[in-house]
Amino acid sequence: MVKHIVMWRLREEANGMGRRENALAIKGRLEGLSGKIPGLLRIEAGVADEVSEGGYDVVLLSEFTDMQALALYQKHPLHEAVRDFIVTAAAGRAVVDFETA
Repeated sequence: MVKHIVMWRLREEANGMGRRENALAIKGRLEGLSGKIPGLLRIEAGVADEVSEGGYDVVLLSEFTDMQALALYQKHPLHEAVRDFIVTAAAGRAVVDFETA
């Protein structure tokens, strides 16, 4: 199994919305991928209640069957549409992928 964790720091305004509205929109779009992409076992997104200096607004916790499934997810059209939305709102991100037993 592979865990894919991403955190985003958002711009104050983007997509005609404020930071909090974009965070909630990103959460909804990410969780909307559940059950729609082969090899994606679990997907959960969280929105920070408060963002401290240097902190992040949104976190994605996802699990895949293997690294190949993660690679397919990253190129899947549904994921690409969500990614394109996030890119317009994000000011920064951090990512970690790791295999578990």
